[in-house]
Amino acid sequence: MGWNGLKNGELLGRAQIDFDVFVTGDRNLTFQQDLSRFDIAIVVLQAENIQLRYLLPLIPEVLSALPTLASGKVVYISAGN
Repeated sequence: MGWNGLKNGELLGRAQIDFDVFVTGDRNLTFQQDLSRFDIAIVVLQAENIQLRYLLPLIPEVLSALPTLASGKVVYISAGN
């Protein structure tokens, strides 16, 4: 999308225009931004590492959570859920 280098606030601002859900591995995002001001749901993946092999096992839970997500809300998904 050409969004490399965007800071979190600007990134979320752009994402909310075209997307309903923002999926991230950035566990600090909730401390860095007031997420309630964005019209987008946030899914924070909590894995040992953000490498694909650690994130792939979380995808089924992400997919099952999608219908219940609401804008401005944050959902944490980890291997232990």
